[in-house]
Amino acid sequence: MIPFEYVKAGDVADAVRRIAADPAAKFIAGGTNLIDLMKDDVETPSRLIDISRLPLKAVEETADGGLRIGALVPNADLSWHPLIEQRYPLVASALLAGASQQLRNMATTGGNLLQRTRCFYFYDTATPCNKRQPGSGCSATSGINRINAILGTSEACIATHPSDLCVALAALDASVHVTGPSGERRIAFADFHRLPGDTPQLDTNLHPHEIVTHVTLPARGFAKHYSYLKIRDRLSYAFALVSVAAVLEFEGGKIKQARLALGGVAPKPWRDPAAEAALHGHPATEATFSHAAELLLRDARGYAHNAFKIDLARRAVVRALTQAAHATPQSQSVKKIR
Repeated sequence: MIPFEYVKAGDVADAVRRIAADPAAKFIAGGTNLIDLMKDDVETPSRLIDISRLPLKAVEETADGGLRIGALVPNADLSWHPLIEQRYPLVASALLAGASQQLRNMATTGGNLLQRTRCFYFYDTATPCNKRQPGSGCSATSGINRINAILGTSEACIATHPSDLCVALAALDASVHVTGPSGERRIAFADFHRLPGDTPQLDTNLHPHEIVTHVTLPARGFAKHYSYLKIRDRLSYAFALVSVAAVLEFEGGKIKQARLALGGVAPKPWRDPAAEAALHGHPATEATFSHAAELLLRDARGYAHNAFKIDLARRAVVRALTQAAHATPQSQSVKKIR
């Protein structure tokens, strides 16, 4: 284990000051990803700044009818929160599809947004990885790439973003609010995560020394016609091979509004306005859904071991949209224990 210092931040301003004073430091809250990275020598922070006691644990209604979710709200608490269950069940469904109950008890909303990829070569420090060490090469392109991306890749990186929650937040047009040395700012969720390009080491568009304080959801939650479908190798405690967040709104028997986001297939939650627009004004039929799936995946590129994801994603999109249209969302097989 590498030596490191441990300090506690008193408030958000103190946390920003501390991270600005030590660029090699890292924030820690639940630690469900960072501690693993430290154990594997992928992350070697000189200092851990504990933000777990900051007042960022509230879930509150906003003046415009939306919802404000503090960055430190545990995933377990958020998944069972009455306002989430009633108005944003897509979020609850995505959270319950992720990790284990023990991890959901510790993992936070902000930490979920900032998860690093689970690419095998990112975790294996004996192999080249541009995300871990820029310029060293991407071992996944010619290696074991079954879990890697088919959309949004570059020659430098084919890693995926692992979060379930982020796929749902992308479909709902959430916003991320951050604070840094230059003050506060809002980032549209679609602009929060980055594609790798030639800088795969940068996962997000956070500025240096910024901290995520909360996430906001718009008033429209699509509480009736929604589904979160997660395809994985085993039912629990596994990352998605393909996941789909689908929400629909109907008028006169035809689709008035549609949102689609994919997980497990790209370096960020994947949305395509053209695929969503292709659903507007059409009936909820298999043909309509298949056309949207084709548009969503038209630029997909498979590698030696993950080309199967392209057809899997097509079928998953059709299934998730069908479930959403029938108001029969995918069950995550999780029982609520009071």
